[in-house]
Amino acid sequence: MTSVLVLNGPNLNLLGTRKPEVYGSTSLADVEKMCEQEAGRLGLDLTFRQSNHEGQLIDWIHEAGREVKAGNSIGAVYNPGAHTHTSVALHDAIEGAELPVIELHISNVHKREEFRHHSFISPVARGIVVGFGVLGYPLAINGLHQLFQQGS
Repeated sequence: MTSVLVLNGPNLNLLGTRKPEVYGSTSLADVEKMCEQEAGRLGLDLTFRQSNHEGQLIDWIHEAGREVKAGNSIGAVYNPGAHTHTSVALHDAIEGAELPVIELHISNVHKREEFRHHSFISPVARGIVVGFGVLGYPLAINGLHQLFQQGS
């Protein structure tokens, strides 16, 4: 069965307890369950990962790119967290691996601090889901699936 990767960057392991007024009270484990349901509804297997370490995220992006090229995956939904605004390395990994990515942010980063308005990930993303809370995860999975179905 074809899979989808949901990748979460730094501090997302604190989801549900860190700034609930911004990110809500849903835990990352709850988000994983939501993603499993959406992936299952679309006939996809789910790989769900989180790391606070940039190198680990880069390794997973490279692996995911190989899986897409092998026809085993449709790509990734990626919430890069603070790496959004700081990591050229993650941008280069996505581009180099030719990984179809939907960039995801729980909050509307454009309504927050100025430094959060710039993304190094957006230029290499197929699409962006911003500001829908954790409901953005199934939306992003669905959007990536739709793009895959269209051959985009």
